Amino acid sequence: MDWLKPSALAAAMMEAGAAKGNLPARTILVTGILSGLFLGFTTTLFVSALVATGNLVVSAMFFPVGFILLVLLGLELFTGNAALLPYAGMAGRLSFGSIVSGLVLVYVGNLIGSLLYAALFAAIDTKFFTAAADPIGAKIAAIAALKTIPYMKAGAAGWMTAFSKGVVCNWMVSLGAVMALVSRSVIGKIFAMYMPIMAFVAQGFEHCVVNMFVIPCGIMLGAKVSVSQWWIWNEIPVTLGNIVGAVVITAFGLYVAHGATAAPEPVLSPAPAE
Repeated sequence: MDWLKPSALAAAMMEAGAAKGNLPARTILVTGILSGLFLGFTTTLFVSALVATGNLVVSAMFFPVGFILLVLLGLELFTGNAALLPYAGMAGRLSFGSIVSGLVLVYVGNLIGSLLYAALFAAIDTKFFTAAADPIGAKIAAIAALKTIPYMKAGAAGWMTAFSKGVVCNWMVSLGAVMALVSRSVIGKIFAMYMPIMAFVAQGFEHCVVNMFVIPCGIMLGAKVSVSQWWIWNEIPVTLGNIVGAVVITAFGLYVAHGATAAPEPVLSPAPAE
């Protein structure tokens, strides 16, 4: 059967989290950089669709492309790992130190990759900073301002809004990482991952790795946002919210629901020849 039952899914989550937490540091960093690049290009694809259609929900249908590719290629993404590593820790498969070091390394890798693509895209969009941004670049600059300035103007309420949007976002995104395990077929994995990723984008929630690309890129393209405003009013609260959403809702919730029943499905031997 293609679909994993909840007990088998629980075992698969434990195995995946433990494997990710025990990767060599260089592997985590390199695959984290690649994931940052992937989420950068899927964000520019989304913005291109948004400029062309003017419809957020329609544009959100294009965003899962990068997430699906990075998962199928076995790359490392902070927001998904923020659920799978703690889940393995709850099952006694990873130490707290391994969880923290694994998440810090992949966060740094995602940040490097996102900044690299931000610089590359900004250069392309402005003919290496010799021309004004095109409509896609101008939209990225507008999004960068929208993701920081309104939160800053609202003060503590704005900070908590960014945090809360991060919680709900990574409840959905980390479910995408879990849903990749629920099917054995490529098409099954794609369809299962697609749904929660599209849902978070269509509702305008906040993803820390996406923001590692879109806000710096927007700054390079003329957004009136400082680096300190980016971190204080978006990146820090969104990152904390993403962690809470992944650990509390996805990891802890699913561990309480199914962790005690975790059991890998047996591998069936082929029938003997007649």
